[in-house]
Amino acid sequence: MDGMRSLLKPKSITVIGASDNPLRAGNVVIRNLLSGQFRGPIMPVTPKYDAVAGILAYPDIASLPRVPDLAVVCTRAELNVDIVEQLGKKGVKAAIILAAGMNNPQLHTNPFSQNHQPSLEEQMLAKAKEYDMRLIGPNSMGLILPWLNLNASFSPISANKGKIAFISQSAAVCTTILDWAKNKSIGFSTFLSLGDACDINFAELLDTLCQDSKTDAILLYIDSVKDARRFMSAARAAARNRRILVLKSGRTQAGSSAAHLHTGGDIGLDAVYDAAIRRSGMLRVNNTHELFAAVETLAHSVPLRGERLAILTNGGGPAIMAVDALSDRGGKLAKLSPETINRLSAVLPSCWSHANPIDIIGDADINRYQQAVKILLDSDDFDGLLIMHSPSAIAPDIETANALIETLHQHPRTKRFNILTNWAGENEANIARKTFTEAGYPAYRTPESAISAFMHMVEYRRNQKQLMETPVSIGYSNHNTHQAHEQITELLENNIHHLETHEARPILECYGFTTLPTWIALDAAEAVHIAEQIGYPVAVKLRSPDIRHKSEIHGVVLHLRTANEVENAVQAIFDRVAMHYPTARIDGLLVQRMADRSGAQELRIDVHNDPIFGPVILMGEDNARWDIHRDAAVAIPPLNMALARYMVINALKTGKIKQRSALEKIDIPALCGLLVKISQLIIDCPEIKALNIHPLLVSGSDLTVLDASMDIEPFTGDKQKRLAIRPYPKEYEETCTLKDGQTLLLRPILPEDEPLHKTFMSKVSVEDLYKRFFSDIGELNHEALAKFTQIDYDREMAFVAVAKDAHINLETNKKEDVVLGVARALSDPDNHDAEFAILVRSDMKGLGLGSILMNKLVNYCKLRGLQFMTGMTMPSNHGMIHLAEKVGFSIDVQLEDGIVEMLLPLIDKKDSEAPRK
Repeated sequence: MDGMRSLLKPKSITVIGASDNPLRAGNVVIRNLLSGQFRGPIMPVTPKYDAVAGILAYPDIASLPRVPDLAVVCTRAELNVDIVEQLGKKGVKAAIILAAGMNNPQLHTNPFSQNHQPSLEEQMLAKAKEYDMRLIGPNSMGLILPWLNLNASFSPISANKGKIAFISQSAAVCTTILDWAKNKSIGFSTFLSLGDACDINFAELLDTLCQDSKTDAILLYIDSVKDARRFMSAARAAARNRRILVLKSGRTQAGSSAAHLHTGGDIGLDAVYDAAIRRSGMLRVNNTHELFAAVETLAHSVPLRGERLAILTNGGGPAIMAVDALSDRGGKLAKLSPETINRLSAVLPSCWSHANPIDIIGDADINRYQQAVKILLDSDDFDGLLIMHSPSAIAPDIETANALIETLHQHPRTKRFNILTNWAGENEANIARKTFTEAGYPAYRTPESAISAFMHMVEYRRNQKQLMETPVSIGYSNHNTHQAHEQITELLENNIHHLETHEARPILECYGFTTLPTWIALDAAEAVHIAEQIGYPVAVKLRSPDIRHKSEIHGVVLHLRTANEVENAVQAIFDRVAMHYPTARIDGLLVQRMADRSGAQELRIDVHNDPIFGPVILMGEDNARWDIHRDAAVAIPPLNMALARYMVINALKTGKIKQRSALEKIDIPALCGLLVKISQLIIDCPEIKALNIHPLLVSGSDLTVLDASMDIEPFTGDKQKRLAIRPYPKEYEETCTLKDGQTLLLRPILPEDEPLHKTFMSKVSVEDLYKRFFSDIGELNHEALAKFTQIDYDREMAFVAVAKDAHINLETNKKEDVVLGVARALSDPDNHDAEFAILVRSDMKGLGLGSILMNKLVNYCKLRGLQFMTGMTMPSNHGMIHLAEKVGFSIDVQLEDGIVEMLLPLIDKKDSEAPRK
């Protein structure tokens, strides 16, 4: 973390390529540093000048009088490899590279060679790694840290102090946001242009900024992500304690290609980015207009308690526009209580709306506005309040704004609600909006932009709830993974890589899918014979390894009811193949009995391999013009029942699938269960590169795979690393035996364990809880328990010791598992250190469970390649201290602080002597 500290908390700076030419970046950076009144040494480096902007300059890096914390490199691209090496030799730990064009491959000097040397960017990064130096850029605009009075950028606009961090891959977006924020008096804690992000990226900055006391919210402008696993882990962790908004460019295929040219990142499906952002608990905005509205809301809002919006207005028309916008976005209009209506009726004209929106009529004066606002703030009928104002001679813009600001500041309950304002018009209305902004209340020019801002908060709250939702347990899976692997291995040994329905069917059935029986026929006569045996009506489908999409030649014929129809259909398929694909190989036909489609509907589910996020699940209506960019809802595995339900509900809300009223409605839990099975199948079987189920016949809770295809390839890597989110690590499951002979299952914790964990905590004494948490924690609520059970296996591990079927639930009369102990290890993002904690049920002490859990943790940390385990406990926790000493921890008692620190090196002694990060 030395490089990150040098970057975000520098005490001295050098500018390489400093210049007295006002048109050079090296001059703009120096002037910005001076105008920002940075308090540390500023050291220009240039062989051309003795001084730059009145500051003594140095001819080269070696002659610098001290090692600067941060270097801003303003030189041409071709010079930067050598400059980074010189900075590394000097001991500099962080540098910002402004030059563009460093990621273009360099041709060998031999013009006849087709090989390429590493790009300048790759060469520069290699030098930086050699000296443990961290880089921002290239193609960066620089860095602004307002709380440190630091403007190390070539931006023509600086940033005010504030609580929002902004990280962008685009310099142009940076200057646009800065210009707008200046006008709105909105400030920032950190403002950073990542550029091409060859080294430091979004993930590392999220990890750092989510611990920054000056940062309440984080905004990201993303062209592309390079390391999906690291990004998802960092985003999920940061989103638990910071509000994070994302503006992702490249929503279209053309836009994605442009983003690829801009930063060199891979092109991934925009819908997959959308799913990743929601899955991480962040909020996506679609354009700069929405981003501006979101920034203003974040700068002034408090966390939203609920979704009910009250609207107060002096004009009915604008309020109706606001209601329409709210309805279009799926928002909730607050319902006024009889008491609130009666109180408002006492001060408003009899013709007022008597409902929400609260129309206080066009002749409303300032006093009427104030009285209505006071009455609303006294109630609990809403969570957000939008105060609207149309130009009025009776209630002038500026005077009304000032009076309402005073009313809001004086009312004791104002901070319980989100207050938004919409002052329509220009001139004086613009001054009024600025007055509200300066007073801490977001102000919008149109009803639609105000509603958009409110719905950003609502959608963010929904994403956060999804992040914390406890899934329903579907019990331990009984999938026959071993048999599925045997099937796949046999197919690959026979050089079969593309599977049609009859070949994929045994694999699908290993995971409990209901499939339609399928027979193979070589010609029309055999197809007729099969049809006579299985009964009419039947379907016949072409088998050809050279024609992947049977619909191209009408290679599927349905509802055949006689032998003559079957014979004619088969001959027609063969004729079409001969006409359109004369060289195609034909492996016969598939014959299926027609499924009963009455009252059913057909869906399509695909597994797509995204170049950035790996395997993803797509779902939509089955149709001939399926377009994954437009027609599919997307989810990133692993899925549990809660996440699958979120996918289904989102698909219904966005029209990707429809509950058709004339048919038997889709059984949502049943469909969720099928999606969870698909998720587990692609996790267990990395050989599956693609899976296509279409159609899936859905009739209530009956889900039948009518047609499926699958692509398989040999896989030799780490099957979990191909996934953007690390799945449940089943490989860590094992049994253990206590001193009393009791056998327990030791396994990683699951999100479904929340009820078990709550019961477990209730069985731990107050004294033991105090020793574990250093305070009285009381009864843990859902949010706290969710943080304990919904962990990121890529960074954190919690092992639970479970007694199987040890308790009978009196309400359901079913046996339930019981958790008897928990051991945790939380590693830093660099996988260097892990902090551990162990808690055993108070009535289970003395049976050796603590030692079992400790050994499990130590072995796990060693397997992860961690270098140290650390822990902290109280001096009175003699059992924990003795257990740690027994395993080999060094103990450091700090009586003045009332703590005991424990440290265990996990590497060879010669390596452990290296300084810790």
